Order: sequence, then C-alpha cells, then structure tokens
Amino acid sequence: MMHKTRVAGWLLAACCALGAAGLRPAVAAPVKAVRPYKNFSVAVYIPVRSTRALANPQTLREQFQRIWSQVHFNKVYLEVYRDRIFANPATLDRIAAFFRRRGITVDGGITLFSGVNKYGQFNSLDYENPHDIALCERAVRMAARHFNTVILDDFTFFNTRSNADIRAKGKLSWSQYRLRRMRWVAQHLIIGAARQVNPHVKVIIKFPNWYPDFQGLGFGLDREAKMFGGIYTGDETRDPAHTVQMLQQYQSYMIYRFYHNIRPHADFGGWVDTFGDRYVDRYAEQLWDTAFAKAPEITLFSWPQLATAEVAYPGDRWAWAADRTSFNWNAMVRSFKAPPGTDAAPGWARVAGYALSEVNAFLGKLGKPIGIASYRPFDSSGEDFLHSYLGNIGIPINLVPHFPSHAHVVLLTQDAAKDPHLVEQIKARLRAGADVIITSGLLAALQHRGIDSIARIVYRGMPVAVRHYLGSPNGAATLGLNVPGEKAAAVIFPEIRFYTNDTWPVIQGEAAAHGVPVLLMTGYSKGELYVLNVPSNMGDLYRLPEPVLNMLRGYLLNRFPVRINAPSRVALFAYNNHTFVVESYLPRPVTVRIFVRRPAARLVDLVSGHSVLPSRAVTPSPLPDQRHETSFLIRLAPHSFRAFAERN
Repeated sequence: MMHKTRVAGWLLAACCALGAAGLRPAVAAPVKAVRPYKNFSVAVYIPVRSTRALANPQTLREQFQRIWSQVHFNKVYLEVYRDRIFANPATLDRIAAFFRRRGITVDGGITLFSGVNKYGQFNSLDYENPHDIALCERAVRMAARHFNTVILDDFTFFNTRSNADIRAKGKLSWSQYRLRRMRWVAQHLIIGAARQVNPHVKVIIKFPNWYPDFQGLGFGLDREAKMFGGIYTGDETRDPAHTVQMLQQYQSYMIYRFYHNIRPHADFGGWVDTFGDRYVDRYAEQLWDTAFAKAPEITLFSWPQLATAEVAYPGDRWAWAADRTSFNWNAMVRSFKAPPGTDAAPGWARVAGYALSEVNAFLGKLGKPIGIASYRPFDSSGEDFLHSYLGNIGIPINLVPHFPSHAHVVLLTQDAAKDPHLVEQIKARLRAGADVIITSGLLAALQHRGIDSIARIVYRGMPVAVRHYLGSPNGAATLGLNVPGEKAAAVIFPEIRFYTNDTWPVIQGEAAAHGVPVLLMTGYSKGELYVLNVPSNMGDLYRLPEPVLNMLRGYLLNRFPVRINAPSRVALFAYNNHTFVVESYLPRPVTVRIFVRRPAARLVDLVSGHSVLPSRAVTPSPLPDQRHETSFLIRLAPHSFRAFAERN
C-alpha cells in the first residue's frame, strides 16, 4: 500500500532566516521535523561533490523536487569532505537552511578517504603522514563547526603501508598496529578535534559490511564502538554472486542485529546503496531486510543516484516479471506522479519509496527480533560470513559479541575459537541442559584444546564428495533424504570420525559406500552437543536436497517457536510476539510449510489480513517435542515475503 500523505501537508513555513555562514544549526529557530514513515526514519546521504553542486539554488531546488516526488525523507547527511575534496563552508548553512525550512533534519557527514590508486583500489588516509593527519583534523573541525551530529562513512580505516607506517609498526602485526593507531586517531583526530570546536557534537561511526576483516584494517568493533557517540550499520549486500564480496542476502538483516547487540540503543540505523544489483528487487530486498531488523533509521546512499533524471530499469527479472511479487514493478511505475510540467519517469528514488511503503504498512505489528544465539568474539575470524549462509537456509541468527551464558540453544562457528575459555563455557551450557551446536571448523580449531573431554569427535578433514543423504533419527540410517527423481549435486564435506553408539550421525552423507556425517548429536550431562559439518564451499549449503535442510532445521530449531520446511534461499525472521516473516530470494515460486510450537488455530497475513488454516504435515517430525506442532502451508512468489501473526 502506497503512502498517500500529501506533500503539502509536510511543508512548513520558515520560522526565520539563518544568519551568517558560520552559524551552527544549534542556534537556529526550531522547526518541527517531518515523519514520512511511522515505523522508521529515512535519510539521504549527500556526498561532497553534490554538496558543492547544491550551492547553486536552482540545482538544489530541482534535485530536491526530483527526489521528493519519488521518496519522502526526514533527514539528510550533508558531507563536507571526501576524496581530498572539501565543501565550501560559506554555503553549508544556506543549504542546510533550505532543508530545515521543509522540516528536514540536517546532520554532517565525512568520508576519510584519500582516493584510489592507479589500479582503482581504495586508499585510506595515511595516519603516519603529517599532511593526511592535518587533512583529517580539518575535515572534522569543519563538520563540527556546522553540525551537532556528524556521521563517518565507512572509510575510517587504515590500509596504507608507507615507509613511515612500516617503521611505526615495528614488530607488531599489521592488525595490532592498525588497531592501536586507529584508536589514537579516533580519540585525538576525530572525537577530540570535533569537541574542541563544538563541545556538544556527537560523532557517529558507520561500520561497514565486511566485519570478519575489521581488525586487519584498524576497525575496532569493541573499543571504537564505545568511544563514539553512536554507531551505524552498513547493510549493503548487493548481488550475492556477481560482486567481489558475494555477501548473502540475509546479512542485510543479521549485521544490523549484530551491531545492535554490540551497542544497544545506540546503533542508529542501517545504510543501503543502489550499486551492484542485477535486478531491481535486490535493492528492495536490502531495504526490507534492514526494516525487518528494526533499524530505527534507513539511510539511502546517495543523493546523486536518487536525483538523477535517468529512469530505473527492472533489470534481469524477466523470469518472474509476470508473478505478483512483493516488489510490483508495474504498481511502482503507476505510483509515480511526475512533477507538473515535466516528463520525468521513476528512478531509484521511486523504487526506494515504493519498497519502504510496502513494509511500513505492517512493520509496527512485529515485536523484537529473536534468533539462535551465536557468539562471535571481537576481532575474530574463521568460517567468515557463515552466519549469513545459515540465515539463507532458514535458520534465524542472533549474532552476539559475548558468550550467551543463559541461552537454551547456542550456535558456535570457527570464529568463537578466539575465546580461550570456550570449551569450559560449552560444558557449562550443556550441564544447564542447553543445546550447543558447533561447526566442523570450530571442531578443528578446538581439536587440541579439550573438546574431546566432552566426546571423542575427531576432525580429519579429508574431502568426501556426497550425493546421497540418509536420516537416522532413531539410531538407524533408514530414512532417505534425497528428492525422488532428482540427481543431487556433489557436495564436498570434510571427514569427521566418532565412536559408534557414542555419537549419532542423525544426518549422514554417503559416497561409494562410505559415510560422512552432516549433523552429529551426542549427550553430555543434561544437554545435547551437535556438530554441524559445513561443506568445504559453504555456498554448497544451498545445494543440499530440501529434505536434508528440513531435517537440519528440525534439529537446530527444536526449541525455537517457529521453523519452516522450504528449499534453500528462503529466510525466516522471527519476533518475540508470535509474529514472523518468511522471505524467498529465489527466482521461482515456492511452497513453504510453517511449523509453530504453540497451538494455533490460524495464521493471519499481516499484509492482506487473510487467514491461513492449519495443514497436516505428511512427514512427521523425528523429534518428540515437535509432534504437537501446528503446521501451515503457504505459497511464496519469487523474491517476495509474507508476514504473519499466530492467532488462537
């Protein structure tokens, strides 16, 4: 449903003219802010080249009207520095006044970016170079002089290796040196310099999407997150296969929840851009998933992409163009109203406006996000981004920076091995009756650190190519898990050895009369230890037959209030008020069976208001606790979501 509030109702008369160019916004007459969406704020980031261009009043009016006619927003970040280019300080307050007269909040922005080298690769500032140090301070002081809140785009890292850097590093590792140096930069060149100019300034650091590598470039998620006035999340995932990073779709949701857990109530929003998408639905999905994560603000990067007169194109979505998808291309086009006297067509701004309106209609009915507690220590690495792949096969993840010592289910991947006390913490949760799931990568990392004191499970690592799968919920491998009539793709698993009748391969792969466990289970004290064998290429999780994924979810979500039977690349977002969202990233329609633990007479679709009645599952669950679940059958269009509430 489109947001139909009249633009005219939001435009507010100017209360007074701002004074001289040096006047800070704190002394300007207050103007009531607009609020286009009831469930989140929307901001637009204005890079410094656009800041300079908007000094022309006609350009400012025309570009503002072009964006505003397509998406409404209540904040802009006005950038003062990027790529060795500074804004003109004499024009900043005049530009800011234009927005404030329209009820739009204006904060400052800085991108501490030096430019690209001759190969087109990013260069940070060199924080051992006096010229770059002075440049950084100049940018920070300019922003703090004009704005009480300043956000740092995600180039606040350190990647140079000049002779001065090499000398300063000495015998430290690059990670140790850069983390130490960037703490100094944060304290003295950024926060300290900003407060010298404006004691009331709040500086927010945006942490980007490549968190497994942060320590190597000086990003300190632990100490830096606490030093600054707040943090922001880079939710850009773009295309999951046709980009350098290959970030999976679920990360747009999960990474905000992770950073929120690091700095609760001070992770101020999620940031999405228009780049690297082969089809228009991918941009919408990033916005939706950021909203599903309950980010209080969504920043659209950036002004020039939204202000351009170029038309948005649907891209490579021909396979589902005729389906009634959550992002309805034709409805989006019809919803666009060209400004009077123009022949403008909808652009990326209208795509954003339409997508945000779709989730704004029901987002307030969703409670607090919940998921399987998964521990990732600060500055750790190992099985990088695996959590997003697991999210993409329907396992809700709640990534946390400290060991979840009270969780009933704990998921631990290889990065958790950084904690020297991990094995004892695992034992403590098992003694308390919890389920603890460790991955094969973590098993390998703990091989000589006492994991065998729980059970003798040995990571051997030799590759086994698997095409056939068996389930053994009752101790005997009798349940075939391949899809009848379909030839499964070969998936390479590392070999794991265990004692027969001591540990149970509840899901097993078979290759040439040789077995390799996919999921192991063994008891310890009052709890259960599971070992999840991760394919050598974690993307091969998507190639597992649907019955394998269904049984895997059955075990891992045994204590969770909701789970699904579905193919891979269908995600589940759950909330603490018995609501949830099921989203498909697939290019084809899919049937999904939903299981809820508590008795429910029906599900109510939060978008349409229609009810879904129970549908008995053909294949019963192998676990005793799940035999009294209620199941429902739904249909999902390609690249679409459905949101539900349980009703008795």
